[in-house]
Amino acid sequence: MSLVIVTIRSLLEQRLNGITPAISYAWENSPFTSVNGVPYAKIFLLSSTPENPTLGDGFYRENGIFQVSLLYPLSVGSSTAATRAELIRTTFKRGTSMISGNITVRIPKTPKIGQGVVDTDRWHVPVSIPFFVDIIS
Repeated sequence: MSLVIVTIRSLLEQRLNGITPAISYAWENSPFTSVNGVPYAKIFLLSSTPENPTLGDGFYRENGIFQVSLLYPLSVGSSTAATRAELIRTTFKRGTSMISGNITVRIPKTPKIGQGVVDTDRWHVPVSIPFFVDIIS
C-alpha cells in the first residue's frame, strides 16, 4: 500500500470522526464489537483503477469511494439513520477538500445516500462518498 492511499484514508477518516454527535465506527481491519440497540457505522475505502490521462509525465489520478454503512437498531424508524446520512452528506459536500502535505483529497460529487435495507438486526443505510486525488510524482 502506498503512502498516498494511507494519507487518503487518514484524511477521510479524520473528517468523518469529527462529526457530532459522535457514533461508534467499525474501521477496516480493526477490532469492533457492536452493542445491542446502539447505532454504529462500518467504514470502507474502495479504491478504483487510477486514471492516467497524460503520457510522459508523473501525473495520475487516484479515484474511489469512501463508503459509510450506517447500521441502526430495527424498529426505531428510518428517520434517525436518514438524519445521520444527511449529516455525512453535508460534511462531505461537493467541493470539499482535505489536505495533508502534497495530498489533496477532493469530493467532486454530492455523496449518494442509498436505499435502507434490513441487515440481520439492523437498518442499514449506505452513504457513498466519491473522491479523487491528483498525483504528480
